[in-house]
Amino acid sequence: MKKLYQKDEVWFAVLWIVLYVVGFSLGDGLSEKLGIPKLLTCAVGLVLSLILFGFVKQNGLMGYYGLRRPKGERKRTLLYIPLIAISSVNLWNGVALQASPLEIVTHILSMATVAFLEELIFRGLLFNGMRKGGLTAAIIVSSLTFGMGHIVNLLTGAPVFDTLLQLVYASAIGFCFTALFLTTGSILPCILSHSAVNCMSIFALDPSPTGKIVTAAIQTALGIGYGCWLLRRKK
Repeated sequence: MKKLYQKDEVWFAVLWIVLYVVGFSLGDGLSEKLGIPKLLTCAVGLVLSLILFGFVKQNGLMGYYGLRRPKGERKRTLLYIPLIAISSVNLWNGVALQASPLEIVTHILSMATVAFLEELIFRGLLFNGMRKGGLTAAIIVSSLTFGMGHIVNLLTGAPVFDTLLQLVYASAIGFCFTALFLTTGSILPCILSHSAVNCMSIFALDPSPTGKIVTAAIQTALGIGYGCWLLRRKK
């Protein structure tokens, strides 16, 4: 693994994207067969997270990949206010308690590892690997691949309409997370916000088709607007 990283950071990132997608797809499928959603996905997420975190820490890459506190004056609370809206999106239409305690636990654990891995892979590995060849291209690719990656939800039976909307607003949120990493030097706020979105999805009420479009539009506008403001501030 270290040899591939030293040879090409971008291909190292691609390897981890493949491991992540395949691992979680298999975990979700096998968990459904066992009758306990996300049960094996938790194990897959924890194993992949520990392996990747161990690699980063062992090779002295914690700061390089943003696993550190935000830098200097950029720690100010006002910088993160838009993240509150993004983090709470799954509560906008109300709260539902329809899952069992075990399902809630396995969902939260698996979704927390999803947030950690996606942020470290897309914001850390892929973005940092590409930015040496051009910052603009790195921002675009990191944002769009993050959004497009959600197309795998179709494999688990997600509706096509919902998935297409998710591709749009996830790309926008990926853009603002990338801008936040570039501005603060840290992916920790991204991980926390991403975790909140993922974990609270199990409590979300399913909105109407119109409600889904409105929610997606707000998230897209917020993500792009917040990201542009961060980049302009950085510049």
